[in-house]
Amino acid sequence: MGSSIGSGVASATPRILIVDGSKVVRQLIARVVAAEVPGVEIVEATTGAEAQSELQRGVFDFVTVALRLPDMDGLDVARFVRESAPQIYMPIVVVSGDVEQRLHRRELGEFVTDYFDKSLGFGALAEFIRGYVRPEGGAEGEVLYVEDSRVVALATRRMMEKYGLTVHHVISAEDALQHLRQARERGEVGADVVLTDVSLKGELTGGDLVERIRNDFGYGKGQLPTLVMTGDENPANQAALLRAGANDLVEKPVEEKLLITKLLFQLRVALHLRARAAH
Repeated sequence: MGSSIGSGVASATPRILIVDGSKVVRQLIARVVAAEVPGVEIVEATTGAEAQSELQRGVFDFVTVALRLPDMDGLDVARFVRESAPQIYMPIVVVSGDVEQRLHRRELGEFVTDYFDKSLGFGALAEFIRGYVRPEGGAEGEVLYVEDSRVVALATRRMMEKYGLTVHHVISAEDALQHLRQARERGEVGADVVLTDVSLKGELTGGDLVERIRNDFGYGKGQLPTLVMTGDENPANQAALLRAGANDLVEKPVEEKLLITKLLFQLRVALHLRARAAH
């Protein structure tokens, strides 16, 4: 599943890199993850430089990083991964008690897969790391899927349904917004995750849809995760989609394993946050 920056060779044993300047925090995360995800190899790094060295040397399936490191910002580590290996998907989760201000300033989404607030507890962190590195069984959740190509939609829908996901397919951003409006009138969100292409029939693009979900409906990244499929490799355009509120991007042509991995990851985080909010 994971790939090294240098080799692109997959690791047989899942490996997790924990980057945090605090020895206590590293050990706490490592202890909980080792208990919840038996058989994984855990590598610890104190500084950003150590993390970069480990990333150049080895293969990882998952990276957790603190926002503040002794020698650099944690986002610099995430940027290093993305810029060194843009074609390789390595989930990077910021683990911090200081995420809200950065989220409001739109400082997180571009390089990281997601963020994790320490107040949720490290047990919860281990729970969705386990779900990622050791996926078991089928998946549950409803995907609002926006794609105007019948051929692409049919193939991608089959991919998702094969894993147990329920798919509601529409062909335009306008149709997706109508679906969400009708759901809200019933007191529902209307989906567990949104998957949309960028280029769509109608006046609105996938990027416009993301902005409406975040601003008009007020659904945050945790409440309604949104993934955008794009064939545009321009980093500035990709960054704009993330700044608009996309949780993550899926490059086209879509690769099944990557798409499902990203969808399930966002679903797990959202369902965990939703369950926690209900208590």
